[in-house]
Amino acid sequence: MSKKNKFALATMILIGIGIFFYSIRDISYRTILGELAHLHYGWLAVALICMLLSVLCEGFVVKILLKRQFPTYSLKDALRIPLIEALFNGITPFSSGGQPAQLFALLQSGVDAGRATSILLMKFVVYQSMIVLNFIVCLFLGFHLIADKLHVMVFLLIFGFLIHLAVILGLLLVMYWYDFTKKALNLCLKPFKRFISRERYTRIEKLVNEKIDTFYLESLELKSNYRLLFKVSLVTLVQLFFYYIIPYFILLALHVDHASILLVMTLHVLIVMVISLFPIPGGAGGAEYSFSLIFSTFVNSGSKLVLAMIIWRVITYYLAMFGGMVALVITPQKYNKNI
Repeated sequence: MSKKNKFALATMILIGIGIFFYSIRDISYRTILGELAHLHYGWLAVALICMLLSVLCEGFVVKILLKRQFPTYSLKDALRIPLIEALFNGITPFSSGGQPAQLFALLQSGVDAGRATSILLMKFVVYQSMIVLNFIVCLFLGFHLIADKLHVMVFLLIFGFLIHLAVILGLLLVMYWYDFTKKALNLCLKPFKRFISRERYTRIEKLVNEKIDTFYLESLELKSNYRLLFKVSLVTLVQLFFYYIIPYFILLALHVDHASILLVMTLHVLIVMVISLFPIPGGAGGAEYSFSLIFSTFVNSGSKLVLAMIIWRVITYYLAMFGGMVALVITPQKYNKNI
């Protein structure tokens, strides 16, 4: 990890500590200690297990995608990939560092750059598709139940959904209407000729076309293997299920047992969608605010709500990042490609 990334990690930890202390500023420590003493640690353990199972499912996705050319690729090394992704997603704006970090981790274990890029592309397309699918389902199932609680967040939810949907539609356009998409994007670049130098415009145009060409070539394998695509999509849905259900068990741990499991999962899907819009690494600040605002639907006690938010953030964000730090120092086995 570079000095810049170490600094970013330390900064995010300090910001997190600052947010936690700010959240409990009006709550006595005796009250917090009392809530901790009465926690149902069995349900808290279930929430933790759900997070671990979510990471495990993502590891299985990596292993499944590598199985044909690297049949001996171990689950231990496959698990390094989502953990390292979580670490770098958590310390970079808009989670932009996750993809390069995963690529580096795969290269470390002997996977060639072309194959690694193809795997990450398929993983990204499937994950984004399942995120959008889950959001649409949740809108139909539970949005009307919490619309009055969202207020201004409604616009953030719609905006977040449109961004994710645009990404998927853009990828599908390149995959299935390559020539049209390439011409359309080049046409969209034309107006920028008036504002930038010719050399810079030529450089940008070349870069965009290279990215489109690379994505299209990698997508050919994605289109030719629908059985693999279905299998990976199914495992990804299970992965997201375990992740989205975590707040429900946190509420049970706090003895909030009147919440509907479907509604809690719907709320968590919406929170994840909102967090993706915040440019600050890990959605710091926005994530905590969104959770506190939305889950106040179930939790009337201020101390319980703050504690629920802290536990949720530790399990879903900080735990994964620390797992990524451990994964970074583990040297993976070198694998040979099965021709």
